[in-house]
Amino acid sequence: MKNTISERIFDFLKNFPPFHVLSEEQLYTISKSVKVVYLQKDKYIFKSNEKIHNHFYVVKDGAIGIFKEDNGVLVDECDEGDIFGLRALIRKGNYTLSAKAIEESILYSISSELLEGIINTNAQANKFLLSSFVANTQDSYSGENKISVFGKLENLKKNESNFTEVQSAKYSKHPITCSPSVSIKEAAQTMSAKKVGSIVITNQNKPIGIVTDKDLRTKIATGQFSIEDNVQSIMSSPVITYPENITVAEAQIAMLQHRITHLCITKDGTHDSDLVGILSEHDIVVIHGNNPSVLIKEVKRAKSAIALQYISSKAQQLLKGYIKQNIPIDFISKVISAITMAITQKSISLALEEMNAPPPVNFSWLAIGSQGRKEQLLLTDQDNALVFENIPSGDPYKTKTYFLELSQKITEKLNIVGYELCPANMMASNPQWCLSLEEWKQQFNNWITKPDEDKIMLCTIFFDYDIVYGDEQLVDKMSQSIFKSINRYEIFLNFLGLNALKNPPPLSFFRQFLVEQSGEHKDQFDIKARALMPLVDAARLLILSHNIKSFNNTILRFEKLAHLEPQNKDLYLLCIDAFKTLLHFRTQYGLRNNDSGRFINLKSLSKADRLKLKRCFKPIKEIQELIRIRFNLSQML
Repeated sequence: MKNTISERIFDFLKNFPPFHVLSEEQLYTISKSVKVVYLQKDKYIFKSNEKIHNHFYVVKDGAIGIFKEDNGVLVDECDEGDIFGLRALIRKGNYTLSAKAIEESILYSISSELLEGIINTNAQANKFLLSSFVANTQDSYSGENKISVFGKLENLKKNESNFTEVQSAKYSKHPITCSPSVSIKEAAQTMSAKKVGSIVITNQNKPIGIVTDKDLRTKIATGQFSIEDNVQSIMSSPVITYPENITVAEAQIAMLQHRITHLCITKDGTHDSDLVGILSEHDIVVIHGNNPSVLIKEVKRAKSAIALQYISSKAQQLLKGYIKQNIPIDFISKVISAITMAITQKSISLALEEMNAPPPVNFSWLAIGSQGRKEQLLLTDQDNALVFENIPSGDPYKTKTYFLELSQKITEKLNIVGYELCPANMMASNPQWCLSLEEWKQQFNNWITKPDEDKIMLCTIFFDYDIVYGDEQLVDKMSQSIFKSINRYEIFLNFLGLNALKNPPPLSFFRQFLVEQSGEHKDQFDIKARALMPLVDAARLLILSHNIKSFNNTILRFEKLAHLEPQNKDLYLLCIDAFKTLLHFRTQYGLRNNDSGRFINLKSLSKADRLKLKRCFKPIKEIQELIRIRFNLSQML
């Protein structure tokens, strides 16, 4: 006879980590032993300093509050699918927090000994639980009895590689080698005879250096070294080594990070083991034509906006592959941003070629908003501006007309590429966003010293600018002027703080999830406004308060803040994890639905996805509370 209660428990647990990586047999074994616990509101499950139980808990229905009993502060809320009381797994000491029902609740009580026996044979679940527990015992914001899953799901991969879903890279298993004492001439002759672009210098079959065609061009053809010198004098050393099971994604990342075109494959992936192969950039291109380095080279060769459009579409295919492979979102951002910048730079060059005359004065093209932060992954609308040198004499109208015409050509080309024209006209083709340096200084000073809702909104967009093309000194002078104005009018940061609090995050996924109440996106969740922008706004405000402009990427800003404010380091690191999760989620959802990914249909989400999203709300709440206190905003609300 079937156990219907066990089957219901099985069907529930299989949707949540770490249970969803257990085998059917393992999960059913757990489900049969689960005890169902009913709790009335305000009933404690355990209290701080109480001896730990031999089981932990999963919330089936209702809500459980995790409290610090010494001051009664609510540390976190657990609802459907949340795990707490995980300290039972290590069975050491007493509980350090208290847990009680904050509404009528049903819990599943699971034997820690039973789960321990299972996870000892399931590396995925084991790694997930251990890494989560360790992370949270050091995290004063989420509470040590609460399991955190955002930013941790990569730990559930099937082996040590973060990219196990990616196709294995096919490398040459017969690398051409020579000893360090061989002459450059002899090595070059060997390369020509074997028709290869590189030769690995080895010592007892261990790689110590590499010489490529590029080395022969830049070091020999230029006369820097004699062809009679030995190869050791021109080899690149040390070489970058990887093990035999390297994947395409890992190879791409290594080549981009180290700016190289060849990787040495060794038995154990280190310099101290035998060389077994060589992997070149060409090998990667053969396997995966959308290599980012190749795409950037294609951009440089492009002759029209149509050609750039084709390259952009390939970049979006690359993005889809990266998301599917679960490659870290911060790396994806760097790659896609590099391609976007190259496309924009080429569009500017093409537009300049179409102008009847060269620029009358120096200028700079600025990316603003998400592109300026290097966080624009999907093909969203344009946000850009242009600053040109002050005009000491001559015809200012003629100069302005030139740059407006140039901006019009650039924005039109970017539109052909796939970046739609900004509905709010926040583009350099708008006379308001195409100004001389002095005009920009006056504009920013007006926004800062006479803030209102519209001006604050403009600041949140323009303060994330990044130079794409042109004179860097113009941009540096703009930045200096901005901070000079902020320092003179410090209350501006308070207004910026108020703006950062305008979108309070949902505190509980099911009970307080804020969705659109009307319009085209009724009942959908705005992941940009409700979750991403509060983190973006907070990072911008806090980094500006330290008088720092050189960091305009949200992740880099929080990393810098963690260094500047060690007392808040844990919170800032949590914000980074949350931001990565949200950005990955939005990109994944946008690619799936072929849109901006901004509005999420909640009914389309799995329970695991809901759980991932919900986890991100806690650090948003904490960072907004920090801002509220630091800038004394309670009196201004």
